[in-house]
Amino acid sequence: MTANTQTRAPGSARPSGSRPVGGAQAAWLVAEREITTKLRSKAFLISSAVLLLLVLASVLFSGFMAKSGGFGGPTKVAAVGEASAVLQPLAGDDLEVTQAPDRAAAERLVLDDEVDAAVVPGGDTAVDLTVLAKDSPPSDLVQILSATPSVELLDPTSDNPAIAYLVAVAFGVVFMFSAITFGTTIAQSVVEEKQTRIVEILLATVSARTMLAGKILGNSILAIGQVVAIAAVASIGLLATGQDLLLGELGISLIWFGILFAFGFVLLATMYAALATLVSRQEDVASAVSPVMWLVMIPYFAIIFFNGNPLALSIMSYVPFSAPIGMPMRLYLGTAEWWEPILSLGILAASIAVVLWIGSRIYSNSILRTGSRVKLGEAIRG
Repeated sequence: MTANTQTRAPGSARPSGSRPVGGAQAAWLVAEREITTKLRSKAFLISSAVLLLLVLASVLFSGFMAKSGGFGGPTKVAAVGEASAVLQPLAGDDLEVTQAPDRAAAERLVLDDEVDAAVVPGGDTAVDLTVLAKDSPPSDLVQILSATPSVELLDPTSDNPAIAYLVAVAFGVVFMFSAITFGTTIAQSVVEEKQTRIVEILLATVSARTMLAGKILGNSILAIGQVVAIAAVASIGLLATGQDLLLGELGISLIWFGILFAFGFVLLATMYAALATLVSRQEDVASAVSPVMWLVMIPYFAIIFFNGNPLALSIMSYVPFSAPIGMPMRLYLGTAEWWEPILSLGILAASIAVVLWIGSRIYSNSILRTGSRVKLGEAIRG
């Protein structure tokens, strides 16, 4: 019988008298092998560096947009009393000044988005003026004034559609890129070990379930490390562009994104590894793991198209495959109660337990079977 049609029963490749080693130490050895192999890959290092640069560029772009109020058009300012005498001589192509009868009227103009900011007499600085802004003061207005005025934000938590869209895209891109990158790595590694028969040697030392746990652990560490690096670069960019308010608003969202991503990746990694054991050639990997690819890509497109839809976000925040994106987005928008992330995490953890049980059966029953593609039902039944 030729090698490409041979079928082996699980455990048949173990040398006589050998016994698989289980436990955390064996799983860590497999994980360490996965980590070192990935860190030696130039393609992985280059792609990670490109992703970090893209994150930094998007943060700097959002900072520019937040400070300039968008492309084109002058900054609209409502002036009250003595502030009119200061601003009217400065009016021009970049500054449009409108008089308001009193502070209350000026505040209403700002909250109704009819002007970008308002300037009223009084303040605790030498300029003796106060800038009233909705969620962030126009930087050009602050710079125009000879001294830094007092700033009061009338609605610091109000939604900025442009910023909200960029935040949604950021969550979606990071989740999709990291999940696909490391998930594909797991799948290719599994098939490569089957093709080269290295898996037969490995299974003489560790059990199939230990190998699966090690692969998930190693790639999860790499994926989480990449997410932490992205969060660090984004935070530095926000601070460098003066978006400390946005960073404060994103704080709890970033924390929960990291937590939910860690659990969500374990779920996806298990599916990648299990489905990859059904085939024996690298050419068949893409078709084998395509269902998982769709589970990763659908949340990305959903968060872009439905980032302003409360119902869609609510559903996404409880579906295991989209919770790492949907729930952090709701936390950023302030539409989620304090207990909802905990409930979402509980659902995700329960889903992981089920998928791990099924995935370990598929992995154990298919890892040594070569030749034609193994049917999913047959792999589960063993």
